[in-house]
Amino acid sequence: MYLFNSVDRSNLGNAKTDGLEKDLGMTGNQYANTLVIFYVTFCLLDLPSNLLLKKFTAKYWLPFLMTGWGSMTLLQCAAHNWAGLVTLRVFMGAFEAGFFAGIIFYLTTFYKRDEIAFRLALFYGAATIAGAFSGLVAFGVFQIHHDSVPGWKFLMIIEGGITVLLAAFAVWWLPESAAKCKWLTEEEKAMARARMLQDSSKVTDEKLDIKFAVKKILDWRIMAYAILAFSYGTASSIVGNFLPQLVGRLGYSSIKTNLYTVAPFVCGCFILLLTCRSSDHFRERSFHMAFALSLTLIGLIILATVDTVKNKGVAYFACFMLTSGAFTPSCIFHSWHNNNEATENGRAAITGFLVGAANSGGIFSSLSFNAKTAPKYIPAIAMGAAFQGLGIVIILSLGFWFRRDNRERDEKLGRVLKPQDVSTSTLTGGYDDPNWRWTS
Repeated sequence: MYLFNSVDRSNLGNAKTDGLEKDLGMTGNQYANTLVIFYVTFCLLDLPSNLLLKKFTAKYWLPFLMTGWGSMTLLQCAAHNWAGLVTLRVFMGAFEAGFFAGIIFYLTTFYKRDEIAFRLALFYGAATIAGAFSGLVAFGVFQIHHDSVPGWKFLMIIEGGITVLLAAFAVWWLPESAAKCKWLTEEEKAMARARMLQDSSKVTDEKLDIKFAVKKILDWRIMAYAILAFSYGTASSIVGNFLPQLVGRLGYSSIKTNLYTVAPFVCGCFILLLTCRSSDHFRERSFHMAFALSLTLIGLIILATVDTVKNKGVAYFACFMLTSGAFTPSCIFHSWHNNNEATENGRAAITGFLVGAANSGGIFSSLSFNAKTAPKYIPAIAMGAAFQGLGIVIILSLGFWFRRDNRERDEKLGRVLKPQDVSTSTLTGGYDDPNWRWTS
């Protein structure tokens, strides 16, 4: 499901290389503005969408969203001008909003705190595979030559149509919760609930409490997380929306450009899985996330400083660095803040809010990659690098604070505790409970 979520969102970059702007009569920064307008609804509706998912369950809400954005993708083939495309992208952003946040919250109701990062990576790896898949599909579709229908319209028809069909299957396949999973026995359902109470939630299948959920967002740590989310979100959106343009700086044809985006995405998927598996194994988040942002930072610095035409090998290597670090932060980040919240209402609200904050990084990248700075996009790349540096500082600062607070709690209690030493079902006082320990 997330594979096609990512494919449908990012296929505009592939379409651009096949003459989208010319066919729709787009001029100046209209392409960048199209991306910006998408991100407005995409960011603003994450939180309310996640609260609605808590009420209606993932089984029905996620396929509903999927049907919506798949239909909008399909209808883009009927766009004849910029206004038509923008209108469809506004609605597409509204439907895609909340899907990623919803999946994250949904998975936290099935997996323990030391399992969630790798499971998110398996799911989020679809974003990296989507980049490779989209490039391969575009490579094939763009070789279709039709007198009246350009290749990019065939791309929208194929990808949007598959999304709608998959949504229909998802309604039947997705379980509402572990307790209502039809392929589990009663004993297995009881075991699943006990796992969550031991190392995830205070209460399972909690009823929606909007006031309590929204109050959780106002914590200063969540505000710090929000700035961090925006910082790494700029890099994620640069890769998702503009990697074909960055590879295109090397001087290849549109067909080869799409083909050459495949390998960096595959590399990014491998690094994503490896880093998240390590993060779960060691139950450590901050250093693993800082490592990922460092890879992205190095890649952006290389792209900003190297002559890409004279040094194609170095510039292409930088694209590998960029994808290696751009996807991992999201999985570790959302594991981190969910590890440090034991209520389902809190996790639903915080996840929706922070996914929106990360998605807002797409507004920045879309505005900064404008026609005036093409084809090098140096200001946009430099600003992206600066935000990665800011993100690293916030990560290390939060990690330091969590570890220091844990030491102070240990001193007051008179013994050393780790997060996994205490059942989350006993932490009735939340952060104020003397046995509470942060995941750092």
